[in-house]
Formats: sequence, structure tokens, C-alpha cells
Amino acid sequence: MDKLDFSPWQVPHATKFRLDEFDTTPPDELVLDEDELKHHQTKLEDKLNKLQSLLYASKSKAVLLILQGMDTSGKDGVIRHVFSHVSPLGMHAIAFGAPTEVELRHDFLWRIHNKLPALGDITIFNRSHYEDVLVTRVRGMIDKATCEKRYKHIEHFESLLSDNNTVVLKCYLHISRAEQKKRLQSRIDDPSKHWKLQASDFADRKLWPDFMAAYQDAIAATSTKQAPWYVVPADSKPHRDLFIANLLVQTLAKLELPLPKPTFSIDKVKLD
Repeated sequence: MDKLDFSPWQVPHATKFRLDEFDTTPPDELVLDEDELKHHQTKLEDKLNKLQSLLYASKSKAVLLILQGMDTSGKDGVIRHVFSHVSPLGMHAIAFGAPTEVELRHDFLWRIHNKLPALGDITIFNRSHYEDVLVTRVRGMIDKATCEKRYKHIEHFESLLSDNNTVVLKCYLHISRAEQKKRLQSRIDDPSKHWKLQASDFADRKLWPDFMAAYQDAIAATSTKQAPWYVVPADSKPHRDLFIANLLVQTLAKLELPLPKPTFSIDKVKLD
């Protein structure tokens, strides 16, 4: 999985596509056994740690990683595993739930602005502003015209971020309905995981086709060169995590981040 070509999973801008044309499992040539997974994971952890440290030191760029997906697709898991060996300095993970009463009294992007990464930081959104063109659409809280206006607002918003040196990566964690059933049943069977379950998990599952249609339209409308969408095969947790770690490493490496210059003449320092 070194130097993986991500183009098969990147959605071109303003194109029609169907999620069911993307596999929820990695292609056979990318399937690794346990030892190979551990080997690549260790290499990527080391690279990501070094690149994140350089990002934090240089303070010339910021990275926003947006994770979207159906319930149990692994948003929490990605945050736990991909960033387990990265310094907490310059790292932030934000989970967005239903808007509060105050947030509802503002425009739908208002609650996003002050959660964005500063230069030098990586911020991960567990759900995001896309909930306002997904859940709101499926549950009939907004009409088609409002939804399409929001696509444009999102595109302009993310273009603004790009113009201000924030790299925007958007990953849709693509699981099958059968895999979601297995993961939900696992939580039902394990009392220690009951806290993760919500009534909405089961209500949304019944609306699976509607959510697939909403995701298809939102992704197609907002996947741009500046802020691309990637459809990540997510039925396999280890391969999902490896995919995203590799994407982050390659993205950060391409930035060619500069080391900050010393603030004084180090060559004159003499230690006693």
C-alpha cells in the first residue's frame, strides 16, 4: 500500500455517480494479511508522526479531515487508530451532533467556523456541516431548493478554506448494509457498548436508500479539486484505517512543508 493511487476512489467534480458502483471492500490486490497490515501500519504511523510534527512546527498549512458515513462506519475508529501515534499537540477531533437551540438560530455553517484548524493543526470532523444536507434532507427538514443552495454555500466555504492554506480532505466511509447489521448486532450483544446505541441508528437504517441518494448527490455536488471526496472501502476496519493513513501521509508529503528557521544563531552556542 505504499504510494497508493487514490484516483479510483476520488469523486470527480460535478459528476453523476452511484455509491453502489464503489466496493465496500478493498480490491484483491490491496488485501493484506495480518503481518503485512502491521508492517505497513508501523511505517505509516512513523511517517504521519513526523509529518504532523513538521506541520505543527512550520505553521504554514492546516489540515481538515472530514469523516462522514452511516452509523457504525468507523468514524470513531479512524480517529482512535490512525492518530494513535501522533502528538496531541496540534491535533483536534470534533464530533458534531444535532444542532443546539443557539446553533439553530444561526446559519448552518456558523457552528463550524470556530472549530476549524489553525495553521499548523490537523482537525478531524466526526460528522460535519454535511449533516445539514444529509439528515435534514432525508427527514424532510429542508426542501430540494434549500439543499442545492447549501451545496453551493459549502463549495464556496471550502474554497475559502483552501485559499487560506487549509487542506480539506473528505472521506465517506463506505460500508455495506450487511456489515452495518453485523456491527449493530455486536453492540446489542455487548452491554459495554450499549451506550453507543441510539434510537436514530435503527431509524436511519430503515431509510438506507434515502441516505444513499442524499450522499450521492452531496458528494457529487461538492467534490472539487480544492476539497475532494474519497469513497473509502470500510467493511474491513484495518484496511479502512490504512487507506486513510496513507492518504494523509501522501497529502502532507506533497505540501513540502518548510522547517522553521532558528530564532537565534545556534552555531554560536557553546555548552558548558
